[in-house]
Amino acid sequence: MSQHSWSFDAPTGVYKNHKMSSSIRMAAIAEAKFMQFVKPEPGYGKKMGESVTITRVSNVTVPTSAALTENVRIPEDTISLSTQAVTVGEYGRSIPFTSLALDLGSFDLENTIQRKLRDQLKLSLDASAADAFSSGKIKAIPEAISTTTFDTDGTASTAAASNLNMYHVESIRDYLFSTLNVDPYSGDDYMCILSTKAKRGLVRDPQWIDWKKYTDPSAKYNGEIGRIENIRFIECNNTASLSGSLGTGSVLGEAVFFGADPVVMGVVQDPELRAKESEDYGRSKGVAWYGIYGFEQIWDDSANAGEARVVHVTSS
Repeated sequence: MSQHSWSFDAPTGVYKNHKMSSSIRMAAIAEAKFMQFVKPEPGYGKKMGESVTITRVSNVTVPTSAALTENVRIPEDTISLSTQAVTVGEYGRSIPFTSLALDLGSFDLENTIQRKLRDQLKLSLDASAADAFSSGKIKAIPEAISTTTFDTDGTASTAAASNLNMYHVESIRDYLFSTLNVDPYSGDDYMCILSTKAKRGLVRDPQWIDWKKYTDPSAKYNGEIGRIENIRFIECNNTASLSGSLGTGSVLGEAVFFGADPVVMGVVQDPELRAKESEDYGRSKGVAWYGIYGFEQIWDDSANAGEARVVHVTSS
């Protein structure tokens, strides 16, 4: 016979547990990698119009021979000037809430909203900067395992049939150095920001595996690509910035390779969090992030040597 008997304190209805954990779990966000390579244009700000114009100086043609002839004047050359406008605009998002939610909630709702808006701002800036990096004329398409096609009109004309590998990295490095004469980003090194899909294609390449086996055996263990052909790699998992499903059968992961001074940011109002002015006698509240800014690749309209700074790995 049972030692205990149970009785209900309510005859009917649904039993609910109103006790909530004091710990709040936040959804994770992707990493933002592009903004660290963007520099605000100095000297531009409020009361200066909707755009800042950057003056660019093209290279002077190098003659076949600079030898002079006696009693003949030194030949005269000219320089070519052009401009690039960085246009700014308003950007922002908000989350409304009420004083009732604050009064009844068991956790700090306003701080939670501010944290998630900062996350949103971070990813939004990263995606906008990534758009500027990928807006240039030079497109590299891994058309096959051992074929890299370069388009110089700003549009990828063919579909990629291979993911990024060592052959493509070598081709792009040579194009940056020998064809475009791009200055390195830092020291002697170029930079590459690549999607996780592109990284996976690279580290699965037998050439990479054999090379790292002897030069850096811990690279695979640490999940690092390492320095290849004077290129440093940074992985980006923000799919709003770099796609992982391009090309035939979504074989290709997107990437950008670049050297010094690739993208500039025009800023009139630094992005910031703002509290909504109280309405309805303090019952209606809210928090927003807001900024006035814009991004532009400095030579996005040029594929000329010495001018173009970015190679965008993509597909039609």
